[in-house]
Amino acid sequence: MTQMNQVLVVEDEVVIRSALKRLLERHEYEVSEAGTVKESLEKYDMEDFDVIISDLRLPGAPGTDLIKASSTPVLIMTSYSSIRSAIDSMKMGAVDYIAKPFEHNEIIESVAKVIREHAKSAPKEKPAADEIELPVHGMIGSCPQMMELFRRIRKVALTSSTVLINGESGTGKELVVRAIHNLSNRLDKKMISVNCAAIPENLIESELFGHEKGAFTGATSTRTGLVEAAHGSTLFLDEIGELPLHAQARLLRVLQESEIRKVGSVQSTKVDVRLVAATHRNLKQLVADGEFREDLFYRINVMTLLIPPLRDRGNDILELADVILQRTCKRLKTAQLKYGNDAIRTIAEYRWPGNVRELENAIERAVVLAETTEITEELLAIDGEVAKASPARDATELRPSKPVEELSLEDYFQRFVLEHQDAMNETQLAKKLGISRKCLWERRQRFGIPRKKKH
Repeated sequence: MTQMNQVLVVEDEVVIRSALKRLLERHEYEVSEAGTVKESLEKYDMEDFDVIISDLRLPGAPGTDLIKASSTPVLIMTSYSSIRSAIDSMKMGAVDYIAKPFEHNEIIESVAKVIREHAKSAPKEKPAADEIELPVHGMIGSCPQMMELFRRIRKVALTSSTVLINGESGTGKELVVRAIHNLSNRLDKKMISVNCAAIPENLIESELFGHEKGAFTGATSTRTGLVEAAHGSTLFLDEIGELPLHAQARLLRVLQESEIRKVGSVQSTKVDVRLVAATHRNLKQLVADGEFREDLFYRINVMTLLIPPLRDRGNDILELADVILQRTCKRLKTAQLKYGNDAIRTIAEYRWPGNVRELENAIERAVVLAETTEITEELLAIDGEVAKASPARDATELRPSKPVEELSLEDYFQRFVLEHQDAMNETQLAKKLGISRKCLWERRQRFGIPRKKKH
């Protein structure tokens, strides 16, 4: 019997700690929990764990104190407004950070990555491109568009050219970036990923390019930016269309001169960075609207990869659905289920506006709710008409009835929006939740919570 990976969750918020514990246990991790650093050290031997997930701000002592307590890798969780502190924690030895509130897949992928990378006893050899049939780990597809995408990935990975990836939300843009990096000669260096929509506008230049001590109020020390941290590796800028114009100008200098200049500095530093950018927006239209620099657009639009939406991938949809169902049943430790004819028809006909991510969520929900060995249309909880434009469901249908300690992170999001949207506008809601307005809009679409119309 394979031994389960041991995870310690240190979080003083009961709702988040409980939700994380249930989520990780569903993914076959054995989870211990604590509310403070002191409680963690008193109750457990840190060396017993494969990874520690800790909130940055805890009563008594910060989560970063756990970094010094053992050799176990520490993954720091932080709120949207504390990203600067989270990056500081990485410099103290944290293996990575993740901003709250996070997607379920995001935390699971981060934990798996930390465990995988720290369990290595020898460096990973770079695979030869011609030995890999499907270069994108986790992506399945045999339609002409996907085969062309795989072919292009092989081709661009062997160059140092800048790559622009276009694709709707949920199509797997980061999987494509990781494939490019893993097939390149930069494989041995850690890839740096940045979500441009997740960093506050007033911090973006400092986080990307660094700053000198005294460059602005609060700049108490010199900081290395994420672009410089990607020296010799791949820099992935997700949602590059959200990058402010002043930061676009600095990025253009990186691409033109292969150098950066920290905020408040007169000295430049040479960097060797391979840029891969992604967006779901029409950059040409943003250029026309004056929201994106034309010269930067042409700099990043060297090699373009288009990820097709799920609705345009023909039989890939059913192939994906079968693989995801098998994988989900195994992960949740349920009997192997199958689709009924009505479910197969619905999966094939539905337009999947949320793409593969939405398909995965629908299947997992169906597996959890299934009481027989067959997945029915009702369990999938999707409808062809809903995909076009459906009236809003009554908000009371969505309001969770569970006590707060038992809420999942998704339930918590829904409850917060439903309880506060009458008193707050979208900007205020997004700020309180610690996410961007774009992320708030996407989650409204996924959970079926429409914006209230102002009369």
